[in-house]
Amino acid sequence: MLKQMEGSHAVAEAVALCRPEVICAYPISPQTHIVEGVGEMVKAGKITNCEFINVESEFAAMSVAIGSSATGARTYTATASQGLLFMVEAVYNASGLGLPIVMTVANRAIGAPINIWNDHSDSISQRDSGWIQLFAETNQEALDLHIQAFKLAEELSLPVMVCMDGFILTHAYERVDIPTQEQVDAFLPPYEPRQVLDTHAPVSIGAMVGPEAFTEVRYLAHEKQMQALDLIPKLAGEFKTIFGRDSGGLVRPYRTEDAETIVIAMGSVLGTIKDTVDEMRDAGVKIGVLGVISFRPFPLDAVREAIKHAKRVVVLEKTFAVGIGGILATDVRTSFFGFGIQIESYTVIAGLGGRPITKASLHELFEKAGRDDLPRLTFLDLDWKVVNKQLERERKMRRSGPAAENILRDVSSTAAHLG
Repeated sequence: MLKQMEGSHAVAEAVALCRPEVICAYPISPQTHIVEGVGEMVKAGKITNCEFINVESEFAAMSVAIGSSATGARTYTATASQGLLFMVEAVYNASGLGLPIVMTVANRAIGAPINIWNDHSDSISQRDSGWIQLFAETNQEALDLHIQAFKLAEELSLPVMVCMDGFILTHAYERVDIPTQEQVDAFLPPYEPRQVLDTHAPVSIGAMVGPEAFTEVRYLAHEKQMQALDLIPKLAGEFKTIFGRDSGGLVRPYRTEDAETIVIAMGSVLGTIKDTVDEMRDAGVKIGVLGVISFRPFPLDAVREAIKHAKRVVVLEKTFAVGIGGILATDVRTSFFGFGIQIESYTVIAGLGGRPITKASLHELFEKAGRDDLPRLTFLDLDWKVVNKQLERERKMRRSGPAAENILRDVSSTAAHLG
């Protein structure tokens, strides 16, 4: 059924169709509308046999999710930004215990300074936590990925984050195709847990493991992620058979067949990049796009296959590792390292804290890349005047004050002067 609706409500509808048995909720923007939506459906009886639990913090939300999943209940929660950081200890426990929890991360910047707008720094900070991470480009894909996530999580007994850009997707109204309950039931069978706490057959979970076995346990977590590399595209194929559309998978190429330059990115920015690529293609530029859907596990083989004939890759990412640079870019370079593939590689940091990524800026960026005239690390639309003013201030004054507040004053005074 086609509906014009907010992205958060589309996700709430998808979660409801997956028949969750426990939903743990704590509000933090920009995911709040999702748990509000499923909460209203539980209250109205539209989601049956489901307990909706209001908790006192994000840490409590994940702790409750661990407990409910361990008892054999299909479990869902959602969070963002500082909320994800607050639950980190439990996030690692969930994956370490092999519990198939599904969690939406409505991607938002993490502080300081405080910022409620979108980038990918929250979920990327948990890239080594053992959770599968799937990134949605559109609200339709966000809806579809949640349905696939429950099956993926339960077949592997691993938790899955479905990452969707905060506000850009969560609060955007788009037309989405809501599947029927019969379709979802045909794709997602009733939950049969691989492990469960049972009073009639008691076992302990979360036991201490010493050096004699810890490496083996961690290796098995890695092995499960490697299994996901085969299962993710398999489930995407099953999804297409039942629902009639391509959604999910490991990567999605766009106009890459003869591309000399391939831009690699994740999330909603792919739409703007594709529009820019179409315009450049009309002007005769051989450029394409590779969208990464599965960030963890990272699809090294699929990325390498998609880019192996290109002259260069431009990895555009909405986060970065302070002190070194690109995170997604490092994974991309790993995909062709040691295979004799000669590709120029450029890292572009863009959209931090919700800064707009415009077609005009992308045109200029990709044209420079096509001439191999880019620095290896570029910060798109960085205001060097403001940055250099702060650096000069710090050189001159021992007590120069917090950088964020100084920059805000500098920007405000510049805007007032221009006004």
